[in-house]
Amino acid sequence: QVQLVESGGGVVEAGGSLRLSCDASASTPITLMGWYRGEPVNDREKVAVIVFSTGTIAYGDAVMGRFTITKDPTKNTIFLEMNKLKTEDTGVYYCNAYSTSWGNRWGQGTQVTVFS
Repeated sequence: QVQLVESGGGVVEAGGSLRLSCDASASTPITLMGWYRGEPVNDREKVAVIVFSTGTIAYGDAVMGRFTITKDPTKNTIFLEMNKLKTEDTGVYYCNAYSTSWGNRWGQGTQVTVFS
């Protein structure tokens, strides 16, 4: 069984920063984890993804240069440092984990609200 627990959403003024975290409990290796935002699930926007084995990172165009994804080297926990936030960054952010053993899993989502 895989469980993703997210934290760190909130309300911030435009130009400010927030940090999200996601902890994954899984008994089998995770291939990659990342952050997505929006609905519906099949149309979520990629924010940032990190491949565990290589450390390869990919960012969505809308957040490039402002957001940073990192991984705790000792456990299946990722972080998303969001800087220079814009009102258009407002939304529900979902943590995602993928494994060749069990496919995709989603967290419950955390709300990020940016006001001007």
